[in-house]
Amino acid sequence: MSVNVNRSVLDQFYRYKMPRLIAKVEGKGNGIKTVVVNMVDVAKALNRPPTYPTKFFGCELGAQTQFDAKNDRFIVNGSHEANKLQDMLDGFIQKFVLCPECDNPETDLHVNPKKQTIGNSCKACGYRGMLDTRHKLCTFILKNPPEGADAGSATVKKEKEKKNRKKDKENGGGEAGKNDDIDAPDAVDGDEDDGDWAEETTHEAQRRRMEEISDRAKNLTLSEDLEKTLEERVNLFYNFVKERKEDGSMDTADKEVLAEAERLDVTAMGPLILSELLFNEEIREQIKKYKRHFLRFCHNNKKAQKYLLGGFECLVRLHQAQLLPRVPLILKDLYDADLLEEDVIFAWAEKVSKKYVSKELAREIRAKAAPFVKWLKEAEEESGGSEEDDDDEEEDENVEVVYSSSARELKVETVETAKTQREEEDIDIDAI
Repeated sequence: MSVNVNRSVLDQFYRYKMPRLIAKVEGKGNGIKTVVVNMVDVAKALNRPPTYPTKFFGCELGAQTQFDAKNDRFIVNGSHEANKLQDMLDGFIQKFVLCPECDNPETDLHVNPKKQTIGNSCKACGYRGMLDTRHKLCTFILKNPPEGADAGSATVKKEKEKKNRKKDKENGGGEAGKNDDIDAPDAVDGDEDDGDWAEETTHEAQRRRMEEISDRAKNLTLSEDLEKTLEERVNLFYNFVKERKEDGSMDTADKEVLAEAERLDVTAMGPLILSELLFNEEIREQIKKYKRHFLRFCHNNKKAQKYLLGGFECLVRLHQAQLLPRVPLILKDLYDADLLEEDVIFAWAEKVSKKYVSKELAREIRAKAAPFVKWLKEAEEESGGSEEDDDDEEEDENVEVVYSSSARELKVETVETAKTQREEEDIDIDAI
């Protein structure tokens, strides 16, 4: 069964089709793996090597991949459903197949390993541009460019040489013609370049060209940064945040900061760096100010929350006199701002670690945090017991408190429901 290459297009007569992915799970236990049976056919429909979408699955799932091109076996470690892989393939198509201008899949990749750039050209609308190389798959593409790219350019040159030789023969060229044959491909290429430069004379076209050049330079640095060690990437992120703080743009740079952390692959460690640069002894006010920045890292990310607690411990060590007595209040502020979850706080409180501060100080910080942790556990138990309270309330619906000015104490009387009274009235009517 075939599906549209661009599945957001619902037209059943859409001309660009591809086979639906077929996945087969093999093995058991630690050796379990998923074989994409028809990856070659799918890749052929997308005009991409079958290793690219397979590697893309591995990057997105955090799993290892295996390629056996001779036997057409493309494997992703782990057990994965075909529907899940099909949805991921849509992401690959959106980023590496469809034209950004016309959403047409008739595109070719132009990989330059020396310059570390990946170009994209569309046969339908003529678009030419550079791909964003921040995705991990781009490093794989740069190391494994499409095989047909170089071969295609070679065949084009051969065709140009043949055409030029025919022209020279028709013109009766002698030895001079032979010399022209050698330079002919360069001359043809030069004419094409002149045509391109003629198009670039407008101010708008020149501006686009300059942006393209700057994008190439940016992509080159992006790919180089990802090859650096974790410590070097953390230092790059530290300097990036420090610059934003110093130039006064930090308040509105939350999205930019997250994008830089993702680019350098240090997202989980982001709160540790941010707490060092953005927090001081006035942390309670600063939590409100920079809540949005930390939420982008800590929301549904327990690893980032653990790093935030580590940064908090480092801050207490620097401002011990001011912050140590206020530990429970600061933790409650972080909890109320949705930067910390209960499970993370409980796990942190139970285990004393000397990763960020000395063991004595870590034990002292947790001792100060004990009242807050106890309150948090009690609140959780109360919320669990609220269902029982609801049952008791239903039983007490028929109890009414009667207030009397002459009585010294409150009297509690049981009131019969209206339903019971109606039933008695019905019985009396039948008796009459």
